[in-house]
Amino acid sequence: MRRPLASLALHAALGVLAVGALVPLLWMAVASLMPAGEATSVPIRWWPSRPTLGHYTTLFTRLQLGRELANSAAVASATTAIALLLNSMAGYAFAKLRFAGRDRLFRLLLVGLVIPGQVAMLPLFLLVRQLGLVNTLAGVVVPGMASIFGIFLVRQYALGIPDSILDAARVDGAGELRIYRQIALPLCVPVLVTLAVFTFLGAWNDFLWPLIVLSDEARYTLPVALANLAGEHVQDTELMMAGAVLTVVPVVVLFVALQRYYLAGIMGGGVKG
Repeated sequence: MRRPLASLALHAALGVLAVGALVPLLWMAVASLMPAGEATSVPIRWWPSRPTLGHYTTLFTRLQLGRELANSAAVASATTAIALLLNSMAGYAFAKLRFAGRDRLFRLLLVGLVIPGQVAMLPLFLLVRQLGLVNTLAGVVVPGMASIFGIFLVRQYALGIPDSILDAARVDGAGELRIYRQIALPLCVPVLVTLAVFTFLGAWNDFLWPLIVLSDEARYTLPVALANLAGEHVQDTELMMAGAVLTVVPVVVLFVALQRYYLAGIMGGGVKG
């Protein structure tokens, strides 16, 4: 009897937490459809008196937010594609290839996880400047092309690939690149989808690095453009909510679409070591 009650209490608590997390997001979407000034009225309104898409029209016509939306999509997509390639190759190598100092190098790599990302921004900016990538979207992509967390995640999952399968392929004459491409990658799809979600979210929501690298408004990403918008239209609550919705919706759709693979990758990576 205790177990069903405990399970019921746990699910009830999780339900309350889920509602608490969803209510602000739902109100943000509703507020973006309200006429000007209605979102700040007292008492708080939970539904617009006259739903309108005027704020979205303003964002895409007068404020040209579609350009920044396209910039963010390009940066996030390019970062995700390159990160999947580089992190999967490095993670597979640390898990399944034998070379001198492999474990020591991996442990040294993990030490970098405790270093705050802000510490590396100055030397990274100097490197990007030397490459001539300042004020370019390519310069925004550079920091996300490979990550210690991504390598670690793929490595933990790849440890679960049976060595017998790889050894059989080597006996048949397959090279390491072919084994990686035709055997390892298909088996690592769940963790690669998980890594893709993490990378895309990080690149899509990144604010500080694009703010440092970009100086031309035509190349701004969505978070930087919305920050400038907040400074210019701080009183236009409904307009700001519409901008926030545009930022949130793509990543929510991505997460929901890939949720099954995402959870499989998290669980698989967590139990292998």
